[in-house]
Amino acid sequence: MTDPLTWEGTYAIALALKNAHPDVELETVSLGMIEAWILALPNFADDPALMNEEILMRIYQDWFEEIF
Repeated sequence: MTDPLTWEGTYAIALALKNAHPDVELETVSLGMIEAWILALPNFADDPALMNEEILMRIYQDWFEEIF
C-alpha cells in the first residue's frame, strides 16, 4: 500500500507524477495540468484548497530535477 500524498511531500508527488506520466515533455506542461494530475492521483489525500502556485512550482522543479 502506498502512503497518502500530501502537499508537504512535493518530491513524493513529483515521483508519482513522473510514474503516471512517463512520456510527458515537461516544457509543455502547465501548472494547471500539474494540479489536475495531482488531484487525479489515487493516493493523493490532502485538501485541494491548500494548493498554491509555490507548491506547484516546487513539484514541477522536483519532477524536472528527477528527469534531468
